[in-house]
Amino acid sequence: MSSLQALVYVLFSAVFTTNGDIQPSPQFKENPSWLAVQPLQNTFIPLDPPSNPIDMDVPSSPTSTAEAQPILNEEPKRPPPREIRISALQIPIEYEAITSIVPGLHGRPPCLPESAKNDISFPSPPERGYDFIFHIGPAGRGPLRMEKLAHKSGYHMKDATSKYAPQCTSGRKGDESNGNMVVAAPGAPDSQHAVSQLGASNLPDGQAVDNFLSRSNRGFGVGYERFEEELTSDIDVVRLVQDMKQAGIEGVYSSMDAGHYICDFIYYCSLAEAKRNGKPYDKDTRRVLLLHCPPADQPVSTEAVTEAIKQVIFWVCEDSNS
Repeated sequence: MSSLQALVYVLFSAVFTTNGDIQPSPQFKENPSWLAVQPLQNTFIPLDPPSNPIDMDVPSSPTSTAEAQPILNEEPKRPPPREIRISALQIPIEYEAITSIVPGLHGRPPCLPESAKNDISFPSPPERGYDFIFHIGPAGRGPLRMEKLAHKSGYHMKDATSKYAPQCTSGRKGDESNGNMVVAAPGAPDSQHAVSQLGASNLPDGQAVDNFLSRSNRGFGVGYERFEEELTSDIDVVRLVQDMKQAGIEGVYSSMDAGHYICDFIYYCSLAEAKRNGKPYDKDTRRVLLLHCPPADQPVSTEAVTEAIKQVIFWVCEDSNS
């Protein structure tokens, strides 16, 4: 049976406390994005509508036992139904982990992290690569946000291991090779706005936002020089959101600001790797998308988020094969 391969993974929500230990965020007693995705792990979504049974042309009124013999090895008169297989993978909230894991997910065949390789229940990736890589991360209270683009630089907050993103030079006026000059990315949010939008308002003072404007510009450097400051998804996010609303999913909106933090960072990395691994003459483009979801019941329920994720996966995969 032929099947489209859609990889869905989420970020594990964690913050570091005053003593440096990594613990679940107090705002997210359970990670909302993982709660929504986990029920879809290793499941299938039918892409083709159900059809009538195949007519095997068996004689309706056999005249003898010989004529009534079953037809063996008969090829069906239509192709087998197509399905979308979903795999769910958790990625740590660490810049270094993202840059070491995400490029492998775009390989042909994909290279999975050790956590997935050691999990016998994790589906083997397709040799030709995943058709759709769907990033899902937690955000603050509010609607579902479908992100249209990602940023290369402007990552000034520490990750869960108290480390910053790598220094980068974007080639814009004001950059210096020694990386000591402050360069604010266009549209970069202020520190408190970024923390609030990403559902991390309970982070201890001075840890996630440490001298926000006194550090060098950070983001993607070596290996990503040829990629633009902003990368946009090939998916028509505006049309996707409109179709979802017409289907009855009201609490979803498109967004142009993924937050200049971990979700934005992983989105840019994935979009860049999709372009790096694609070929100009290859019509089988790698689809990449980021969805921000709120904490459970604030105001969207976990079940509603799960259903929205299924609708997005179906829409993207159907649109890719139309």
